[in-house]
Amino acid sequence: MLEGLDPHWHAALSAGARLEPLRPRIALRSGDAVFGSVEAGVLERIAPLRLANGSPATELAGGDSWQVHGELTASLALIANALRSAGLAHAWRDEQLAVTDAQARCLGTVERAVVRVLGIATHAVHLVGLSPEGGAWVQQRALNKANDPGLWDTLMGGMVPAADSVETALARETWEEAGLVVSALNQLSPGGRITINKPCADGGGTGYMNEQIDWYRAVVPHGMTPVNQDGEVRRFELLDRAALRERLYRNAFTQEAALILCAAL
Repeated sequence: MLEGLDPHWHAALSAGARLEPLRPRIALRSGDAVFGSVEAGVLERIAPLRLANGSPATELAGGDSWQVHGELTASLALIANALRSAGLAHAWRDEQLAVTDAQARCLGTVERAVVRVLGIATHAVHLVGLSPEGGAWVQQRALNKANDPGLWDTLMGGMVPAADSVETALARETWEEAGLVVSALNQLSPGGRITINKPCADGGGTGYMNEQIDWYRAVVPHGMTPVNQDGEVRRFELLDRAALRERLYRNAFTQEAALILCAAL
C-alpha cells in the first residue's frame, strides 16, 4: 500500500467499491446460465419496443428471473436498441463486450452502453506508469468523457472489448491514451486485480457496476513523455508520492484509479 496512507481513508475507499444494489434486481438468464441482472420494471418499460422486434425476453414464473431467448448476441442487440430508444442506455459506443456466466465462459456479446443497466460483468485493464525515480504518471480525463469527466486516472485505463485479450487491450489503450508503445516501457509486469461492485447512474439510476480490473505497472524511461492520441485525455502530470497522496485525499481520482494506485505504490 502507498506509504504513509491514512488507513481509515483507505478503508472507506475500499468499502465504497463493495456496495449492494439500491433496489432488488432480477436475474437475467440464457438457458441455465445467469449472466446479468436488471431492476424490476426496467424491461417492462421497453415491452412495446421488445414486442415490435420479436420479444427476445420473457419473465419466468415467480418473477425471480428473465429468460433471454434465441441466440444471445442477437437478442441482446434487440434489447440494447430498445433501451436506447427508451433513453435507458448510456453513451452509445458501437463496441461489443463479452457476456460471461459465473464460470467466466463467454456466452455472447453486447453493446457497451447497456452493460450497467443489465448488470453484466465487465473487464477492464489499467497501467500504472512510474518514472525511474518512483514518481507516478497520471492523466486527467477529458471534460467531455461520459464517465468521470475531469477526474484524474492512472496513466491508462480502458475496457477490454470482446475482440481483445487483456494484453492486446493493454497495448492498444496505452497507445491511444498515452502515445506509448508497451514494448518500449521498462519492467512491464502484472500487478493484480481489483473488483468494483456498486450501483451507478446508468439507466436513470437503475445500473449496477460489476467489474474486474487487471492492472499492470511499468517504468516510463527518461526522455519518453505521454502524449494523448484519441482526445480522451486532457493532460498528463508526473507526481511524487507526497503530491499523489494529497490528490488522493481530495478525491480527485476516479475510484478505480485510487484503489489501483494505493495498491501499486
